[in-house]
Amino acid sequence: MQPGVESRSAGFYVQRWTRVSVASAIVAVLVVAVLAVIPFLFGADVTQQLTTLLIFVILAVMWNALAGYGGLISVGQQAFIGLGAYGTIILTQHGITPYVAMILAGIGAGVVAIPTSLIMLRLRGGQFAIGMWVVAEVFAIIVSLQSSLGGGTGVSLSGLNVYAPGYRQAYTFWITLACTTVLLGLVFFLLRRPIGTSLQAVRDDEEAAASIGVNVVRSKRILFVLAAVGCGIAGALYLANTLFIQTTSAFGVQWTAYMLFMVLVGGLGTFEGPIIGAIIFYLIQAQFGNSGAWYFVGLGATAIAFALFLPHGIWGAIDRRLQLRLLPVGYTLRKRKTPVQAERDHVATPK
Repeated sequence: MQPGVESRSAGFYVQRWTRVSVASAIVAVLVVAVLAVIPFLFGADVTQQLTTLLIFVILAVMWNALAGYGGLISVGQQAFIGLGAYGTIILTQHGITPYVAMILAGIGAGVVAIPTSLIMLRLRGGQFAIGMWVVAEVFAIIVSLQSSLGGGTGVSLSGLNVYAPGYRQAYTFWITLACTTVLLGLVFFLLRRPIGTSLQAVRDDEEAAASIGVNVVRSKRILFVLAAVGCGIAGALYLANTLFIQTTSAFGVQWTAYMLFMVLVGGLGTFEGPIIGAIIFYLIQAQFGNSGAWYFVGLGATAIAFALFLPHGIWGAIDRRLQLRLLPVGYTLRKRKTPVQAERDHVATPK
């Protein structure tokens, strides 16, 4: 018996898009269109701050895809953030236009992730998490030994000095907005394909997923490389937004703390949650980012509070209570109305 027929006979049906989600998709397109004209309406300072916010969105969505949908808890994604930033420096030193170099550096981070995955995807759980941290530290040491990259003292993206400050910030914002839109679209598309269901099966029970024919290694590798590309591009954009980078900041474990906070607060394993988490984190950082060590203490305490009292995050709690999915990547099983219920609703509807 076909699944659809069985569902109808049982009085249930599978739903993905709803009126709310269609409206939300339209709103998302309008938001992108409005953001695109921001540089014409506001100064460079506002544009730079929004660029930072979009970079946080990229990082949160990438880490959530890796951990929330693939079950790959990594504390070393800063490896690819650093590669994206320093890859941009290397490419501009060889005469490539900075904005082109950013995209190529992000893709290069994904290329590096392929051989890295051959080793790292053999590890599971805590071993994978710590292993990725080691990988990040190894990359940081290699970069710090290169005198052409400033060693441990840092290096500037001098290739952007040819642009006037206002134009440079506008161009950086536009490319950041474009990258954010494309990367979120890729994650959305991937999770809506059969491989998205396979990844969630791997996350829940790897052995069981393999027993029903899921290619576990291939599924995880695709997600691993996509997350590396996203983090690499985010690192390149961060460099363009600040114009200076050091190994301690590019490869610092604080990036993992930021990503974990955003995803945990927003909602692990939801598509909308990391975006909400990125916005909240941006607001917290703008308000308390200069508070020194107490800033990190506050982030840690907030993350612990969410883990204890709101473990599914803000959007996870909303979804569980209201079954509200603005950009659905999964399926919802809904019960069909009986003829009596349908007639009652029809009568109750005002003409």
